[in-house]
Amino acid sequence: MSVTKEQVLDALGKVAAPDGTPLPKTGTLSEIVAGDKIFFSLTVDAAVVQAWEPVRKRAEEAVKAIPGVQSAMVALTAERKGGAGAAAPRPQQGAPAHSHAPAAGAAPRGQPTQQGVPGVTSIIAVASGKGGVGKSTTAINLALGLRDLGMKVGVLDADIYGPSLPKLLAIRERPQTVGGTRLKPIERHGLTVMSIGFLIEEETPMIWRGPMVMSALTQMLREVEWGTLDIMVVDMPPGTGDAQLTMAQQVPLKGAVIVSTPQDLALIDARRGIAMFKRVNVPVLGIVENMSTFICPKCGERTDIFGHGGARKEAERLGVPFLGEVPLDMMIRETSDSGLPIVATQPDGPHAAAYRAIAQRVRDQLGSAGAAKPAPKIVIES
Repeated sequence: MSVTKEQVLDALGKVAAPDGTPLPKTGTLSEIVAGDKIFFSLTVDAAVVQAWEPVRKRAEEAVKAIPGVQSAMVALTAERKGGAGAAAPRPQQGAPAHSHAPAAGAAPRGQPTQQGVPGVTSIIAVASGKGGVGKSTTAINLALGLRDLGMKVGVLDADIYGPSLPKLLAIRERPQTVGGTRLKPIERHGLTVMSIGFLIEEETPMIWRGPMVMSALTQMLREVEWGTLDIMVVDMPPGTGDAQLTMAQQVPLKGAVIVSTPQDLALIDARRGIAMFKRVNVPVLGIVENMSTFICPKCGERTDIFGHGGARKEAERLGVPFLGEVPLDMMIRETSDSGLPIVATQPDGPHAAAYRAIAQRVRDQLGSAGAAKPAPKIVIES
């Protein structure tokens, strides 16, 4: 039976804050995501974060002890109170990797250490400057195209607020745990996949602050049994926020693929995405023009609903590769909505060929990208 929010609060009532107040009465708890896997954060003043780290640990242990809980993740986030001038103390040495307590304006000491994911040769991000351009559909079909090139491929859904993999791959089961501490990814169509959407109900809102998002991404990178992969495709959330910075800081990204429609409005945001990845020393592997044109299935007439060729021109202007075009087509939409991606289910069709051609160009770009550069220092504003 699924664990309820009330059961979690009851367990946390036995955990005391540093001043002795029961945890649910401290006002530090975020929205609790309940089920067989529990997620929440504690938000405290940056000046007292060290005193709260033992509380975080006790809270996590108390929740894990609830019958029916498979795993729990409790993040500790810190905020500087208005008018505070001093930077927050650093978290205690030896704190778990999924405990984050950055202070506003406080940069980490030294260069962030980028550690690869064990067993994964290359990691690439599929990103867009804005939502609604078909980034997730492109990411999953790109991954399948890379699979068809003989590569062992994994997909990480990094869109914490709007995970798409459960829908795109028709996955409804929950991941199993390995040894009670690590998650086993799910296999579909020859891909190894993981998403926060596998751990929560479809309509559950993710009301999380940035550091909690970072914690979840770190856990899905470091605490999942990915196995041996030639490439991991990361489906990023739209924009240039916490998830993008976390990936650039935490792992040596080999490159980023930018997805855009041809229209000027989308290309403005695509430029921001390209500029952001360049700023954090991630090579831009190229731009994909999605919804490039529409061919009427009845009369065969071509209509450029969002324009045509805008992404190619932008790639030329910015000096980045143009990876290819994907049309606006009902079949791509229908297969995506039904969880049967078109490269997997219609491999001999023209749309699958277009995705495989893009995958080939991505692989070629990876061969010439060289070693990933270390990311610059990243300052997190709470």
